[in-house]
Amino acid sequence: MAIAITKFAAFGFTRSTAMLTEAIHSLVDSADQLLLLIGQKRAARPPDETHPFGYGMEIYFWSFTVALMIFLLGGTVSVWQGVHKLLHPAQISRPWINLVVLAVSALFEGASFAVAYREYRRVVQGRDVRILRFLQLSKDPNLFATLLEDGAALIGLSIAALGVVGSGWLGLAWADGAASVGIGLLLVAVAAFMANETRSLIAGEAAVPRIVAAAREALRDPRVSEVIDVASLHLGPRSILVVVTLRFRSGLSGDEVQQAAAELAAKVRAADPRICGVYLSPGDIGPGQPAKAA
Repeated sequence: MAIAITKFAAFGFTRSTAMLTEAIHSLVDSADQLLLLIGQKRAARPPDETHPFGYGMEIYFWSFTVALMIFLLGGTVSVWQGVHKLLHPAQISRPWINLVVLAVSALFEGASFAVAYREYRRVVQGRDVRILRFLQLSKDPNLFATLLEDGAALIGLSIAALGVVGSGWLGLAWADGAASVGIGLLLVAVAAFMANETRSLIAGEAAVPRIVAAAREALRDPRVSEVIDVASLHLGPRSILVVVTLRFRSGLSGDEVQQAAAELAAKVRAADPRICGVYLSPGDIGPGQPAKAA
């Protein structure tokens, strides 16, 4: 918030539309972080009768709200301001003020992005997963929102600096407005990406293939003749429900089937700490009639 106030003050001194756009960007970022904190708190509520699997998926709703805010308050307002400046170009005054503010902002945004990037490297655990692919696969909106917003902030600061230099020192009065439009389009792109990813999470996404494969491996057992299907669903960033349809070997008694189901469910849960619930259904019973839930 302090960065946003500083940028608004710089705009007041220099009348740079690019700086105004950056101030709006920082203000939206602050509001987004508040919304994500609200989402985290609400998603952490324990299960109850109304929501027997908990409230973990609510974080996805708040992330979608963040995407809408970036689009409406960040992207569209920035583009509108930029177009207005392009139609009424004017050279900015005291451009050095803007550059000082942008440089200080870059230090803070760079530090924040470095923290998020280290977390990304920790999560991928040395696997060759490119950052764009990670953003598409990630089920944690807090992490991918931070990576996206901080990355966009650094790019936006660079665009704003180009606009300030062009308008303040090179005499290109249109450069300031063009920079504002560029920042706005960047925010629109970030908002569209976030909205699409969170829409998919709200609709219900499966766990990544590595976790599904670990669950299948846990089902290797001499009492199992065939694993028909392993379905998974993220109930939140760190909560996964696994539903298994399998066929036990013939000759097992009812008690033996129940014991085997309980042991296999425990093995599947142990395959990954995010697996919070396992439902096993013997294939010969038919859908909707689980033999054991754990």
